[in-house]
Amino acid sequence: MAKTSVVARSQKKPKFSSRIVRRCFRCGRKHGYMRAFGICRICFREMATQGQIPGVKKSSW
Repeated sequence: MAKTSVVARSQKKPKFSSRIVRRCFRCGRKHGYMRAFGICRICFREMATQGQIPGVKKSSW
């Protein structure tokens, strides 16, 4: 979990557009972020396993 101050700082509008930091809305993680879903890879996997993401099904073989 990212610190609240770091998450709050990333939500402010940056001075330059290249400084945008996209973070997971659940945990605040910035690495492994999936733009299509707005969450990180870890949260994506948890939510997909539980069936909380519509249209996504975890495969197993």
